[in-house]
Amino acid sequence: MANPILVTGAAGRVGAVGRTVTELLLKQGKAVRAMVRNEDERAQALRDMGAEVVVGNLLDLDSMHRVIAGCETMYFGMSISDAYLAATVNTAAVAKHHGVKAFINMSQMTVSQMSITETTPSPQHKLQWLSEQALNWSGLPVVHVRPTVFLEGFFLTLTPDSVRESNQIRLPFGEGKTSPVPAEDVARVIAALLANPQPHIGKIYHLTGPQSENMHFFAQEYSKALGRTITFQDIPVEPWRDELLKRGLPVHLVNHLAAMGDLHRAGRFDRMSDDVLTLTGQGPLSVQEVVRKNAATFTASAKAKEA
Repeated sequence: MANPILVTGAAGRVGAVGRTVTELLLKQGKAVRAMVRNEDERAQALRDMGAEVVVGNLLDLDSMHRVIAGCETMYFGMSISDAYLAATVNTAAVAKHHGVKAFINMSQMTVSQMSITETTPSPQHKLQWLSEQALNWSGLPVVHVRPTVFLEGFFLTLTPDSVRESNQIRLPFGEGKTSPVPAEDVARVIAALLANPQPHIGKIYHLTGPQSENMHFFAQEYSKALGRTITFQDIPVEPWRDELLKRGLPVHLVNHLAAMGDLHRAGRFDRMSDDVLTLTGQGPLSVQEVVRKNAATFTASAKAKEA
């Protein structure tokens, strides 16, 4: 039987990269080992799809030996965390020990603008830059995938409340342009690389959406998708940051999001690439398409309106 392809972070919510990659590979008839943090209903759903499910912790050496042994190709992805660098190095060390032949690393596009003398205020960006350095030093056969801002991250998570309540997108982006990419399209790229990694070893791919525009443009996209007028309201970063902290989000994550707001305002996310189309043969979804797919999230129910 073929060596399984390892997918870390496979138990993410529906639409998350790891879960979607697992699904896509299984549909291609590939053997997939799905790594999860906990044995729960999401793990069982992966098993029902046909994946071999292994419980592990990216920071625990013993469990990572169990997870990686027997896999020649793997995807490494981890959510925003202050333990990101330690988890990357831990995983890389075990992968090297087991002779992994292709290590597909999820990074992020801001790394392209960073160097040994240039960083950003985001602690997460620094960890991801260092993680790429460590993987390059490791001698592992690595492919770095650098998406721009995830469409789901800001747009499906942080804008529905204000769109429902006041028909406004409220973000601290100023007039800066951005090119958000859907997780679904990132997953398609990762799955394509995992299915045939060797031509891509040592390469870096940049993933963006189909256009880079300011938030007034994207407000029009929301309007077309939802059938009502949505406008963009620029807001200061600090009160927005305070509001995120009140929601109970971790400080490391909030500091990262606030830095991304500042970087958007400075035009640092005004970037475009054709790599999604080149690697998968299909261009990325637009903001309008994704908002239309998730229209219920942005629309108050009739009952709520009456209340």
